[in-house]
Amino acid sequence: MTIPYHLTKTEKESQLLAKLNDLTKWHIENSPEYKAMLEKSSAKEVANCLEEVPHLPVQLFKLMDLKSIPQENVVKVLTSSGTTGQQVSKIYLDKDTSVTQTKTLVEVMKPILGNKRLPMIILDTKSVLKDRKSFSARGAGILGFSNFGRKHFYALNDDMTLDVEGLQSYLKEYAGQRILLFGFTFMIWQYIYKESLKQEIKLDFGDSILIHGGGWKKLKDEAVDTQEFNQLLHQQLGIREIHNYYGMVEQVGSIFVECSHGYLHTPSYADVIIRNPITFEPVPFGEQGLIQVLSELPKSYPGHSLLTEDLGTILGEDDCSCGWKGKYFNVAGRIPKAELRGCSDTFQGGGVG
Repeated sequence: MTIPYHLTKTEKESQLLAKLNDLTKWHIENSPEYKAMLEKSSAKEVANCLEEVPHLPVQLFKLMDLKSIPQENVVKVLTSSGTTGQQVSKIYLDKDTSVTQTKTLVEVMKPILGNKRLPMIILDTKSVLKDRKSFSARGAGILGFSNFGRKHFYALNDDMTLDVEGLQSYLKEYAGQRILLFGFTFMIWQYIYKESLKQEIKLDFGDSILIHGGGWKKLKDEAVDTQEFNQLLHQQLGIREIHNYYGMVEQVGSIFVECSHGYLHTPSYADVIIRNPITFEPVPFGEQGLIQVLSELPKSYPGHSLLTEDLGTILGEDDCSCGWKGKYFNVAGRIPKAELRGCSDTFQGGGVG
């Protein structure tokens, strides 16, 4: 897996379909819950096309412990971010799946970040990483992306206040060098951007590249879109290059990164399908619907084909002006809860798409 955006539609579909069919078979043999769900549904065990690969609703990981490995092989448990009292997804990783996900993340980011580790500022607090065996979505993201950096500096103190002094001396030390910034969209907005405005701190991150994802819903409430976010961060913090990504803890490692033209792309090992929220039938390009994510990475748990709660639109395939192959798409945000009830009813008693 060297160049993640080079396969055309035909090449990619045949390779990915074979791998996804192998995974379906593996999970049937190794996860009794997954097998039972497939037996109760009309899903095909061997799909003839990507649209036929059986999919689980992502909410199931909040309701059940789904894994395809013995408990003694679990090396890491990832949890989705949720507010207090909310159920969180639990994702069980063995060593192989964990290593594969880390390696794949490196390949996917190479076209943007290159091969060299850059000085890195993590726009978060170090306390997110306190438990090394159980990680939140934020912790998993930080851990995954910290592989691209060196001399890591955490911009927030444990109480979520901005470490202005530390930040300024770090920027001074690496002045003139390219710096990698990583964080979660809402955290950056709330604790870095807004705080620097409030305290009237003018920071210049110089020749920096920011990779960020997650938490757009809270920004939509403040009527901030991608363009405005990028523009304001450039004005206030001097950040030169910004790439958003779409991903979730239920398919960690399978991330869809924004190209130089601002579109999210599917790499060769993963794909997206957009489905009608009522009928679950695939919709044509240009039409908005529920995002289904496919990935050849999840082997320790049946997460290779998931129907998310997010709405998105595929804009095209193999013809983005950035030069990357694969489908390119955008995400409009989460489906309203009222509409979602209909989806969860469909899956009562373990139904599968």
